[in-house]
Amino acid sequence: MTTQTKNEIQRIDSAMLTRGMDYAAYREIIDRLFAENLVTGHVQRTDYLEYTKLNIHRMNRWDKHFEPNAELLEWMSKIVKPQRWIIITEGWCGDSAQIVPAVVKLASYQPKVTTTLFLRDENPELMQQFLTAGKRSIPIVAALDADGNVLWKWGSRPAEGQKIIDDAKANGEDIHLAKEKLQLWYARNKQEDLMKELSVLISEHL
Repeated sequence: MTTQTKNEIQRIDSAMLTRGMDYAAYREIIDRLFAENLVTGHVQRTDYLEYTKLNIHRMNRWDKHFEPNAELLEWMSKIVKPQRWIIITEGWCGDSAQIVPAVVKLASYQPKVTTTLFLRDENPELMQQFLTAGKRSIPIVAALDADGNVLWKWGSRPAEGQKIIDDAKANGEDIHLAKEKLQLWYARNKQEDLMKELSVLISEHL
């Protein structure tokens, strides 16, 4: 997980924010492209198409079953000024399929929070402002105030999930097996780590 520090606070241009979409439109784009054997983004690959197929099922599952815990809802209830949560994502991204539905559903519990989604490859200028260790890792979630100032950012996966990938790379393990292990971790964790990390960020920036 990466977080936004006070010294890094930046402002997102309002014109850039008009290029986003809501979650329903995001899902519609993924489904429409998949029906044509295509995926979001600039790269069309057979494995990306298979990832997208899996991700549609993952997103459907979280749409139906994710519910924020009491602690997180308590912090959400304390938000008193409007916020826009921007989410940078792609339909083929396994982490995005796990994270994006939960974040969107969480935001729905607080009328002062709206969500706007952006496809990474179609918004390079926006993605450039939220690099992780110099890389265009997704998903990225960032909370903006009414003036477009970044309050906090999160991405691209919970710390424990990131540790699975980091350990695999350090040990020379097959990255594809590591990503399968990561997906199993998501299923077993049931968003607990995501909720803990978001609780910290939201509570620190009320």
